[in-house]
Amino acid sequence: MEAIDAASKIPLAGNLPCLKYILVSDKKLINELAEACQQDFISKVSYIVVVCTDRKFLEKSYYERADMYSRQQSGAAIENFLLKITDLELASCWIGAFSDETVRRVLKIPDNIQVEALLPVGYEVEKTEKKSRPTLESTMYYDGWGITKRTMTPKPMPVD
Repeated sequence: MEAIDAASKIPLAGNLPCLKYILVSDKKLINELAEACQQDFISKVSYIVVVCTDRKFLEKSYYERADMYSRQQSGAAIENFLLKITDLELASCWIGAFSDETVRRVLKIPDNIQVEALLPVGYEVEKTEKKSRPTLESTMYYDGWGITKRTMTPKPMPVD
């Protein structure tokens, strides 16, 4: 619950919340969701949090940008959730590959609701090897696309 609460404390486009969470603890449902994801480890967890979006209010205010804003909100919420799970010394991962039809059927999710991610929650059984990530220098440009300046010196702020 603490992690879901942390997920709910995100910036909202137009202060219009679009996120819904389904906390799944029923073992039969967890097994069906693990099958929908084709990842066996999911069947071993105690909980799965399913993150969904209902864009109807965003669509009324932002039309075609509603999809982008709902994805931004769900990404921010999922990140907050995962950070809080880590803080609570639990483990989770962001599952984005699953059968939408199966997840909808198993959890009786209406067609107008988008399933964004499944977040299995449990205790880490074994440490996984961290994969290397690109360096900051290889992913950052300055003042425009493709401009790679190696240093930046902060300038003093003007004082009124």
